[in-house]
This record gives sequence, structure tokens and C-alpha cells, in this order.
Amino acid sequence: MSHYLVLTVIADDREGIVEQIAKTVSQRGGNWMESSMAQLAGKFAGILLVEIEPAKQSDLERDLAALSAQGIKIIIEQSTPSPEKDTQVCCIEIVANDRPGIVGEIASLLASHNVSLISLETFCESTPMSAGMMFYAHTYLQLPETMTEQQLTDILESLSDDLMVEIVDG
Repeated sequence: MSHYLVLTVIADDREGIVEQIAKTVSQRGGNWMESSMAQLAGKFAGILLVEIEPAKQSDLERDLAALSAQGIKIIIEQSTPSPEKDTQVCCIEIVANDRPGIVGEIASLLASHNVSLISLETFCESTPMSAGMMFYAHTYLQLPETMTEQQLTDILESLSDDLMVEIVDG
């Protein structure tokens, strides 16, 4: 039976970080299952799931820890993949005027309606004809069995008059 490790990675951004991690995982017989990575303000940040045979796990963990000598910090957590739930997954895009706390407002509203966040990507961009900033979010959500996509849209759009929600195909 395989073990699963969730790795959280942070480093000063430069070429070759993913290659070094992938090479280390591969050399120790690990399988890179899925990941999400990005450059943020001069840093490289990522999270990934690795499958590994139990007998090879300690060697992999040691080799990943050794990457800190190259400025790659990795936190390793053992995990068990969740069984697939038979619930509706919805992909949405949100656009609104940016303001402090908007992510917290959205997350709080979703949690209060038992909507689970699967993934979230956000960014801000200046508006073409004003000095303001626009907030953009692309997210996958797991809806409760009784919630429709229209109900989700209505709930989110109740946050403010300027917030727009669009349901998108994956």
C-alpha cells in the first residue's frame, strides 16, 4: 500500500526549482500526483501530492529536506487521499472592486453555507479607466447536495452590488 505525502514548497524564485523537486521525487521512486504552483512577489510557492512506497519514504523525505541547502524549503505532511464524494463540483469566476478583506468575506460566506473550497486562484488588476483595482477569482467549489448553481450565484452576489459571479465549464 502506498503512502501519500503533501509537500509545501517555498523558495526565492529562480529557474530549476520544479526540476530539482521532480528529480528528487523520481530518483526515490515517488510519483508526482498533482500540484499547484505559482510565482508570488519574487517567491516560488507550491503544494504537491506525492505517492511513495513506505520502504522508500524516509529516503525521499531526507533528500527533500536536503534541498534546503539550495534555498528550497519543503514542509512534508503524510496524508490519506479523501474518497471521491458524489457531490456537485462547480467552477466559478468572480469579479469585483478590490477591497481589503474580500477573500475573507467570500470564504466566510461559502463556509456558512457548507460550500467547500477545492481550489482558489486570485489576482488583482488595475481598471482601464480609473485608479481602482479589480479583484478576480477562479475557484472550484463542492456544493452541498441541496444547493443549485443559481443559489450559489445569488448567495455570492449578495455580498455587494459590484460583485459578479459567472459559472464556467471546468
